[in-house]
Amino acid sequence: MNSVSLLDFEKAGGLITAIAQDVDSGEILMVAHMNEDSFRRTLELGEVVYWSRSRQKLWHKGEESGNVQKVKSMHIDCDGDVVLIGVEQVGGAACHTGRRSCFFRKLEGEGVVDVGVQVFDPAEVYGR
Repeated sequence: MNSVSLLDFEKAGGLITAIAQDVDSGEILMVAHMNEDSFRRTLELGEVVYWSRSRQKLWHKGEESGNVQKVKSMHIDCDGDVVLIGVEQVGGAACHTGRRSCFFRKLEGEGVVDVGVQVFDPAEVYGR
């Protein structure tokens, strides 16, 4: 069976949810979206390509920072609208903030604590 045929891109306006998980530690690194083209490019390249909703274009993860995600495994959920991608996070940072994971804000009581591991300075990498 063709993996693309298992996905329902039309369910959510042409996009599916993509979860990047560190293949060794199990840590959830980020959540983004894919359209059919980005999914196919991911399969071709062996590195994750997302669809950037803000820029309205394909986004090869790490194209600017060098922090690419090498695909090690892929699982499609029962509804065909989520893909879980086991990745090797090259460079150590998955988040555009320069942190290891996008999930660096931990809720504690009524406050929030930054528990992120800072890997790089985004101002130096992205020039912003």
